[in-house]
Amino acid sequence: MSNENLSKDRLNTLSSLEAGGRTYHYYSLPEAAKTLGDINRLPFSLKVLLENLLRNEDGTTVDRSHIDAMVQWLKDRGSDTEIQFRPARVLMQDFTGVPGVVDLAAMREAVKKAGKDPAMINPLSPVDLVIDHSVMVDKFGDASSFKDNVAIEMERNQERYEFLRWGQQAFDNFRVVPPGTGICHQVNLEYLGKTVWSKDQDGRTFAYPDTLVGTDSHTTMINGLGILGWGVGGIEAEAAMLGQPVSMLIPEVVGFKVSGKLREGITATDLVLTVTEMLRKKGVVGKFVEFYGDGLKDMPVADRATIANMAPEYGATCGFFPVDDQTLTYLRLTGRDDDQIALVEAYAKAQGLWREPGHEPVYTDTLELDMGEVEASLAGPKRPQDRVALKNMKASFELLMETSEGPAETRKDKLESEGGQTAVGIHDSYEHAASQPLEMDGETSRLDPGAVVIAAITSCTNTSNPSVMMAAGLIAQKAVAKGLKTQPWVKTSLAPGSKVVTDYLKVAGLDDDLDKLGFNLVGYGCTTCIGNSGPLPDAVEKAIADGDLTVASVLSGNRNFEGRVHPLVKTNWLASPPLVVAYALAGNVRLDLSKDPLGVGSDGNPVYLKDLWPSQQEISEAVEKVKTDMFRKEYGEVFDGDATWQAIKFPESKVYEWSGKSTYIQHPPFFEGMGEEPDAIDDIKDANILALLGDSVTTDHISPAGSFKADTPAGKYLQEHGVAPKDFNSYGSRRGNHEVMMRGTFANVRIRNEMLDGVEGGFTRHVPSGEEMPIYDAAMKYQETDTPLVVIAGKEYGTGSSRDWAAKGTRLLGVKAVVAESYERIHRSNLIGMGVMPLQFPEGTDRKSMKLTGEETISIEGLSGDIKPGQTLTMTVTYKDGSTASCDLKSRIDTANEAVYFKHGGILHYVVREMLKSA
Repeated sequence: MSNENLSKDRLNTLSSLEAGGRTYHYYSLPEAAKTLGDINRLPFSLKVLLENLLRNEDGTTVDRSHIDAMVQWLKDRGSDTEIQFRPARVLMQDFTGVPGVVDLAAMREAVKKAGKDPAMINPLSPVDLVIDHSVMVDKFGDASSFKDNVAIEMERNQERYEFLRWGQQAFDNFRVVPPGTGICHQVNLEYLGKTVWSKDQDGRTFAYPDTLVGTDSHTTMINGLGILGWGVGGIEAEAAMLGQPVSMLIPEVVGFKVSGKLREGITATDLVLTVTEMLRKKGVVGKFVEFYGDGLKDMPVADRATIANMAPEYGATCGFFPVDDQTLTYLRLTGRDDDQIALVEAYAKAQGLWREPGHEPVYTDTLELDMGEVEASLAGPKRPQDRVALKNMKASFELLMETSEGPAETRKDKLESEGGQTAVGIHDSYEHAASQPLEMDGETSRLDPGAVVIAAITSCTNTSNPSVMMAAGLIAQKAVAKGLKTQPWVKTSLAPGSKVVTDYLKVAGLDDDLDKLGFNLVGYGCTTCIGNSGPLPDAVEKAIADGDLTVASVLSGNRNFEGRVHPLVKTNWLASPPLVVAYALAGNVRLDLSKDPLGVGSDGNPVYLKDLWPSQQEISEAVEKVKTDMFRKEYGEVFDGDATWQAIKFPESKVYEWSGKSTYIQHPPFFEGMGEEPDAIDDIKDANILALLGDSVTTDHISPAGSFKADTPAGKYLQEHGVAPKDFNSYGSRRGNHEVMMRGTFANVRIRNEMLDGVEGGFTRHVPSGEEMPIYDAAMKYQETDTPLVVIAGKEYGTGSSRDWAAKGTRLLGVKAVVAESYERIHRSNLIGMGVMPLQFPEGTDRKSMKLTGEETISIEGLSGDIKPGQTLTMTVTYKDGSTASCDLKSRIDTANEAVYFKHGGILHYVVREMLKSA
């Protein structure tokens, strides 16, 4: 249990069971049903939440009314009751983990300044941090790529890794998986996840569902293993690890019924892109999705995990799969202990958490898919939900060249469901541009519109799935046998999420053929999927720039937002690993691979995709070569790291020794001047608008993770501190330094501030002077005059990866409130966690109806009283000519806990004050 006190258990549910020769105590749902009535038809995911409440019933944060609300859900199929969820553990990756540990170190400093023991700041729940976000594809296409990229990564990130090594020894309950090991979600799926957790307490062993929150939105992947978990902001995760519950409304649960089987030649990737498209159209933001139906019987966990992984892309909090025989098969394959597997089966069956054939829970709403109808697909050019059938790719790209509105088959739906705008920074057109001459390795060719310049087998979404990885290897094998080669302008890479992948590709005899096509191992990490694609060859970059060419990347990832994969690549297509290989051979997306040849074989005949595509039997035979001992070998040393990691020196102290010279790790100012009690909150008076933004502003736009240029505020800061542009690394890697991160806030090269006509990038107008300048520079000018700031935006503000710096940077720039038409769940919560007020326009009102240009001043009344969830505030706009207009705004502080955090100036301030009180 994540808190240390036993439940009051007023329903007398404490029971015991035997498994693997041990006795386990647990809070029984069937025992609870004796008082509550029949709860068997609750969705499985809600049963997990109900058990969490029974186990943590303390009479204050959890009482009988919360438990009764779960039962009432069955009748109403929804609820407006707020509950406190206590996950068993926390998962972090290094981009979000480093600032998390920086915050913990700063909290220790604050406690020390208050004259108390800094060691009181310590994770109370187990925390695993996996270093997977830092490796970049600097080198590719040869046998030394992996070794070279790891060496560059270690050199680039020396300061960060020293800091994490310090954290590893300074904090209890905190483990670090070193670089070059795997991707956090795949490591979680293959090793860390237990499905049922257990803990010794008061001389007894308690069993309970494995649950977690993670600092990455794709934490949802673990739901494929029957483990309830989702992404939260780094700020919320820090609070969870310090013993604070995660505050949430009991969610609506949408049931997704699957039947039938995938046809020959159709992959799990095609399935997940179809599911994503369907659920986006359905509208599941803020809801749980739960999969059920006879189609699950033969669906392996690897396929389930692929679908669960993309929950953020279909907009759900999570996509849950209940425990069944497939779960046990996977736990066995991946080398989990026999006693653990016995516990999972016994516990799931005792609790009604085991999926029985024909059982259909009650859901808020349902939809259904016959998997036999799924077709080969990609998704793009800039949103994961915009699926395009493989046979329509050529027509779809041609359409892009003529219009900015995207593929014809999805355009109508986009306009209806999401306001018709795909992303901030959308190009007004993908113009026809003449092809450009290209000379590489002494050979002359031409780079055309639609050229595939990046083909990346990357991301836990697909590299955790042996069937699609083996399919990619088999296509490579057949292509090499026919004499095909990758086109010279394609940057190829293989970056799996686990070392097991390279083990099984080798045993299957497929690694050499992938290498021959340039898909050499480049690293075990997220790479291209998160924008760490590295530079393109100089000649390719020059040709793209010279012709302003619209080129493409094809990647087996989960995100393809504009400007994310590579700044020069305007269209990005998600695809299965075998299709990634196919497009590397073809070299262009302006082809219909269902009938156009990929190339000409060594015998002079055209080679088609159908000539290379492996049969289901060939794939199955290859997958049978994946063995348990591969998992046991690789995960037996998962926390060790290589000699370089082990040789890192770090200070052995409770409080971190901050260095003023570091450009990676700096003491953040969040707790400076913090008193024992929070300051009173005032209304916002005469604020200037820092940025006026459109729809679908992502966390990539607000807090970019990728590279940045020398002439940006962040680039200038680093150069002033002696860092050459070649050593800038990425924004993501610098998240431990607030000076870099606040300069990078709203600095994405593709963001569009509507205060400026036709300007892309992080610029604004400083209204008093009328000067156009970087957003950071304007914010600093406003701070000099103590001018409060607001940001105005459209629909779906903060979509994308959970990124705490999108909220932290907003706060440090002096923004007091964001006013938008709607919010993404995690970012809204993060804004509150940093003391920034999220406000929502009423239906029918927006920045356009209020005629906002950015020249106005904004006042917001109603903040100075008591802060309550969902309250109505008044915004008054004063226009340039002195006239005014007002409208109501809804506070998107949705829960009582959030109101408390906001009053304290943020969640971490609240935690520190509470700890100091109890000391």
